[in-house]
Amino acid sequence: MTRFSRSACIEWLFAEDDAPVTDRIRRAAEAGLDGVEFWHWRDKDLEAVGEAAHAGGLAIVMMLVEPQVPIVDARRLAEFAEAAEESARAAATLGCATLVVASGERLPEVPVAEQDTAIVAALRAGGEIAGRHGLTLLFEPLNDTDHPHCFVTGTDHGLRLVDEAGLQGVKLLYDVYHSAVMGEDPGVPIAGKADLIGHVHVADHVGRHEPGTGVIDWSTVLRRLNEAGYSGYVGLEYRPTANSVASLAYLEAAMA
Repeated sequence: MTRFSRSACIEWLFAEDDAPVTDRIRRAAEAGLDGVEFWHWRDKDLEAVGEAAHAGGLAIVMMLVEPQVPIVDARRLAEFAEAAEESARAAATLGCATLVVASGERLPEVPVAEQDTAIVAALRAGGEIAGRHGLTLLFEPLNDTDHPHCFVTGTDHGLRLVDEAGLQGVKLLYDVYHSAVMGEDPGVPIAGKADLIGHVHVADHVGRHEPGTGVIDWSTVLRRLNEAGYSGYVGLEYRPTANSVASLAYLEAAMA
């Protein structure tokens, strides 16, 4: 089985004692991880983040497009493009490879097809902006339990929109936790779709804690990712139940 490179979401991991971001990055390096990722970049000292990652030999794998603009709303395309441009410039200074966007909440007064069209237009615009900076734009479906009223919640829906966008630099972020919460059989929806997958997130269900604390069969999930032809990062985006370092053990063993 492929041993996937692992990146830690430092919003949650290595955050014991409310450690500064640079300490979280150092701890991730000491734990033997390959990269780090985070959501918000505007609240961080990017120069310090970059220096800490470089010192630890870590890749900065992903961050969000900020501010987060609902791309389901066609009226806000220009606003999204501005956010994407600012975020892409910030990411490029860090050597960060990817930016992430979600659909936003559904618009009850707008036909579903029009909302799909708005998202595809935004993915194309954002993908072109990201591409000019050497980045990939990731589109993430979110479950509607943690994110009520989210428009794109299913993997198949997300894959269809990414495919329709038709850009090499626009991919799906497949989150195993969100997939499981939506009742999908984790790993199944991406079979044969590795060319459309740019990143994978893991957390167990229920609770969104580390793999091994819930009901997901991680050996099967990893096998399915391998069989699908996925070879990118596996992002650890969970709330550890105890010590962050100890939380890595189950997935490490499953990858062996």
